[in-house]
Amino acid sequence: MFDVDREAITDGPVGRALLLLAAPLVAQNLVYVANALVDTFWLGRVSEDAVAAVGLSLPIQSLLGAAVVVAAVGTQILVAQRAGGEDDAGARRVAVNGALVALALTGAIAIPVVAYSEELVRFLGADPTLAGTTATYLAIIVTVLPLGAVGDTVENCFTAYGDTRAVLHVSVVSVLVNLAAAPALIFGVGPVPALGVAGAALGTVLSGVVGLVHVLAYAAGLGRDTFRLTRDALAVDLSVVREVVAVGVPLGGQRGASELVRVLVVSLVAIAGGAAGVAAYTVGARVSTLAIVPALGMQQAAQSMIGQNLGANAPRRARRTTVVGTKLVVAAFLALGAVQFLFAGAITDLLAPDLTAVGRSLSVLYLRILAVTYWALGGTYTLLAGFNGTSRTRTSFVADLIKYWVIRFPIAVAAVPATATFGAFGVAVAPGLGLGVEAVFWAVAASNAAGFLGLGAYFAYTARRGMFANAAERASGDTDGNADPADD
Repeated sequence: MFDVDREAITDGPVGRALLLLAAPLVAQNLVYVANALVDTFWLGRVSEDAVAAVGLSLPIQSLLGAAVVVAAVGTQILVAQRAGGEDDAGARRVAVNGALVALALTGAIAIPVVAYSEELVRFLGADPTLAGTTATYLAIIVTVLPLGAVGDTVENCFTAYGDTRAVLHVSVVSVLVNLAAAPALIFGVGPVPALGVAGAALGTVLSGVVGLVHVLAYAAGLGRDTFRLTRDALAVDLSVVREVVAVGVPLGGQRGASELVRVLVVSLVAIAGGAAGVAAYTVGARVSTLAIVPALGMQQAAQSMIGQNLGANAPRRARRTTVVGTKLVVAAFLALGAVQFLFAGAITDLLAPDLTAVGRSLSVLYLRILAVTYWALGGTYTLLAGFNGTSRTRTSFVADLIKYWVIRFPIAVAAVPATATFGAFGVAVAPGLGLGVEAVFWAVAASNAAGFLGLGAYFAYTARRGMFANAAERASGDTDGNADPADD
């Protein structure tokens, strides 16, 4: 039902092809987020501190994910461009060398993080009770980060070829493993002792390992024939490594810049709202992660479509893919935000029924504030796909610098008391305005809206100046200028 061949990607109705390509990715991301929500769901039945401990580790995990993005998304963009130009051998070389980049980068990062996990958590301002539990969870998760990075990179190669069902299959198997393992490891069953927060981490690790084995089996040709790694591609090519890094580093910088702000914001939340504030922020973060799944799926699909169309020297279709995708996401997110606003209390009770009265009240407030700007949050993803697909990944980096460092963080600082000083990763800020943790929630919403409007204006400007036509010339090797900017 959701099969999309190369001809459909580069010819025919854009909206239909984009939706068919995105549908399995949306489902895959829903499964992925469900996998993450498993921890919150079960630990919400342990204690508020257990939920807060996982929440405190999330920004650090996401910050480390910047290294994964360098290889995974950089590889996807380049594989899509080569696939559009029917250079399958080149696509396989990019895949292998992209996986090596993923392994090297994340391996170099994982070792010190595991060794100094408790010290890292304390930099966030966590109290002694939370620090130890959070460090245990973080160390277990990060230990297998390199394996997860390789798996993500290979999965993105299937996405680049339009085989989004393969990615969905891998994710479904992974989440089924976690659904079974998490409650057993958290609460104990039979000879397995109750491990609490550590059990939640082990369940996540187990599901990730199973997913890696699954996607590597597909890449070896077991069950899929759209993308396959062959022996001739199993060689280090430094020119390809440099190309993956050149495209991926700005995206990793984008991710790192945004996630570092999230780390600092969690510190602000901990000071201004205590455990109740952190728990509320955690619930909001988990739900918003689930909410952006359609946009993320559309972004991944659009990047593949844009890359393939540029490789096929079709810049006008690449531009239209961005525009159509953004319109679809904005419309869907207006409806999604309305639903979350109306049912914020029920969502909180479902995810974390044991929150205190203060924690529940803050969670409901944050969910409603987030809902107001979901349309902007979702639309930003597809606009960024337009820049990423043309290999203009530096734009994504600069856009997030402005969104998070110029808008979100300064507003969020107003949450802490005027007499307070807080520090995280060596950064100290004082004083605040004492507006309370609610100021952090509004900072998130304001930065979402401003980011989308600013990026949309810049996209319109660069598209008119031939961004897609120029990218098509580079991707297709057209040195005669056949992709005229006027055709864009």
